[in-house]
Amino acid sequence: MTADLVYLVAGSSLLLAIVLPALLNRWAVSAPMVLVAVGMVIGLTPLPDGMPLDPQTNRAAIEHVTELVVLVALMGVGLALDRPLELRNPTSWRKWGSTWRLLLIGMPLTIAAVALLGWAAGLAPAAAILLGAALAPTDPVLASDVQVAGPQTGDEHEVDESDELRFTLTSEAGLNDGLAFPFVYVAILLATEGVVSSWALEWVGFYLVAKVVIGVVAGIAVGRALSYLAFRANTASLRVAERGESLLALAALITSYGVAEVVGGYGFLSVFVCAMTFRSAERSHDYHAAMHEVAERLERLLTLFVLLVLGIAVTRGLLEALDWRGVAIGLALILVVRPAAGALALAAWAKPPRQGCMDRPDRWATAFFGVRGVGSLYYLAYAAGEAPELGQDWLWSTVSFTVIASVFIHGALATPVMARLDARHEVESPDITPRAGS
Repeated sequence: MTADLVYLVAGSSLLLAIVLPALLNRWAVSAPMVLVAVGMVIGLTPLPDGMPLDPQTNRAAIEHVTELVVLVALMGVGLALDRPLELRNPTSWRKWGSTWRLLLIGMPLTIAAVALLGWAAGLAPAAAILLGAALAPTDPVLASDVQVAGPQTGDEHEVDESDELRFTLTSEAGLNDGLAFPFVYVAILLATEGVVSSWALEWVGFYLVAKVVIGVVAGIAVGRALSYLAFRANTASLRVAERGESLLALAALITSYGVAEVVGGYGFLSVFVCAMTFRSAERSHDYHAAMHEVAERLERLLTLFVLLVLGIAVTRGLLEALDWRGVAIGLALILVVRPAAGALALAAWAKPPRQGCMDRPDRWATAFFGVRGVGSLYYLAYAAGEAPELGQDWLWSTVSFTVIASVFIHGALATPVMARLDARHEVESPDITPRAGS
């Protein structure tokens, strides 16, 4: 019966992935909102229990499915970004200034604030830190309405860089999934090894620095190797870009992730860096758009499948352990913590007309639209596998509630807020046509 139900849910997700984007294009309703709601309705029906919905007994399945969704999304995000980032070019780093502020200031503040709220709610320190680390990253999967649409290629590859809001949200989501891992390991090490002094140096040297560097280097190496193969190989049969074989996107994400994990780096970071590196080769080539389309379609299908299953699980007991503390923490993160941390990070040096900065409305919108999603579920499942005491029901209920609340709150506001900001941009800069989110 389980296999039959999985096929049913997968088929429904595929159908909805095809028809929903066009149907919802003009409404303040997102496809994730519909999928979660449909799943909740299905969960209320007398449909037999047969799907792996219980996180305690199906933790490994949840970990691997959510891991795959995030990986596909990271490849799509990396291919979508047109703004180059060159290691030896300080100017290109300055153009990513808003992203660095959100990563280096906003994310640690968010982790600390949520961890303090969890500790005040009665969680052990390790569980409180995990809650903060799992909920801090923004999601590249569910934030398509506020992200860049895709790579500009061909004659239009000289892309306008005025849409700082969408670029910042997209690049932040691509990087913070990998950069949250060191803080997840703080929770794991605290739960498994106890006293901080016994592992603090190891954490700084290996988990915070070495694994990040290894992940970046692995991503660059794989990205350069595959871009050379696709565009410049001596043998014509190996130049897959000439044939338009866009499935190389999947080969790239799997290879970069595998290489990074084997050599001890962060695989999520490697996949994003690999996509960015590949995108930097032959930037105007239409092959980039073809690869991005493959990643985007697969991402949409997998995301809607996960959200449909999440909706079913919600009305079949996933939120049984949820109490007012979990509700308060989830809503505080969405409505107070992330907006405040994001606004503080962006306001630190951000005053127009400095390059890479935004005006006040865009800064507030960027700070607010920190969508939570599938990555949070992955981190919780991963940590629970490393330290079972971190997989308590209350954490699953609280994280799941926060993801669902983010889906509905951000999903309802994304279309009207972004439309208003785009209209304002057109009035202020009539020669610039804003790029809509996908």
